[in-house]
Amino acid sequence: MRSLIVTGQGQITVETAPDPVLTGPDGVIVAVSTAAVCGSDMHFYDGDLPYFPVALGHEAVGTVVEAGADVRSVAVGDRVLVSSVAGCGACSGCATGDPVRCVAGPQVFGSGMLGGAQSELLAVPAADFNVLAVPDGLDDDAALLLTDNLNTGWAAAQRADFDPGADVVVLGLGAVGLCAVKSALMLGAGRVFVADPQAGRVDRAVGFGATALTRPTVEAVLEATGGRGADAVIDAVAVDGSVNDAFGSVRSGGTVSVVGVHGMEPYPLDLLMGVFRSITLRMTTAPVQATWPQLVPLLQAGRLDPSGIFTHSFDLEDGAAAYAAVADRSAETVKVRLHPGSSGTSTP
Repeated sequence: MRSLIVTGQGQITVETAPDPVLTGPDGVIVAVSTAAVCGSDMHFYDGDLPYFPVALGHEAVGTVVEAGADVRSVAVGDRVLVSSVAGCGACSGCATGDPVRCVAGPQVFGSGMLGGAQSELLAVPAADFNVLAVPDGLDDDAALLLTDNLNTGWAAAQRADFDPGADVVVLGLGAVGLCAVKSALMLGAGRVFVADPQAGRVDRAVGFGATALTRPTVEAVLEATGGRGADAVIDAVAVDGSVNDAFGSVRSGGTVSVVGVHGMEPYPLDLLMGVFRSITLRMTTAPVQATWPQLVPLLQAGRLDPSGIFTHSFDLEDGAAAYAAVADRSAETVKVRLHPGSSGTSTP
């Protein structure tokens, strides 16, 4: 099979690798029809996580081409989506629907733990837990968002723990941040303020119903809230500067919800400030499987609109160009699809 590999900082190749085999009688092999580049993948590409070589990708939709004898939820020929994070599916942690709580330890596709989803074939363990037959009425874009980004934005908004009518800030408007905007509005936020260095991404979020902040962020939030601060801040970037803005923008007694992937250097947390202001800090990797029963009906009913997140498509063979486009972090390129096994040029 063909698989996209990061071999060093800024270096992407497409290599021929052995076809994967079933991980056990509870596993499946998925022929990937569409994968996606996630902001987390960029941490390998940018060298923030300098582990090379790695077969990348943890967002995949495809067709089951082989299933172990113990698999009950899907069968060969089924169109499926794969959770970005895998659990054993049999422990008390996985019983919550959150693979991060797996007693055996969660595993992430495309991180060196499991195979990369930006490949023609993907082996998935514990398929009854980690795979979902694509629900009726959902296209590949919606299905791909249900593997990671929409779940993460939804979890970020849920864990921000705000009341209906609240003022919420979303920092960073990549795919996860934009999904957090949609989710916060769906969950009843009165105003969702947004900040991003790219004006075009801010405009995209405003089109979803958000309110743009002028920079600098903290001053803009305090001005918009009469000096009180926002009830909750969602940080979908998690660099030191955005975390500083989150703490500076949230009201006393409010919640900071972090879903961005911070670098490997420690963040100098001002605990005394947090204690005196009674700030709640919550951090999460999406409990993907637990969110499916919540998100699927909203998508099917049209109450949560998944459009406006994907901006470009590339063939797998053009993976280097796809990553270079995402690395520009422009307003035009927000979320990229990859199509294993196809040929041609990139398209919007």
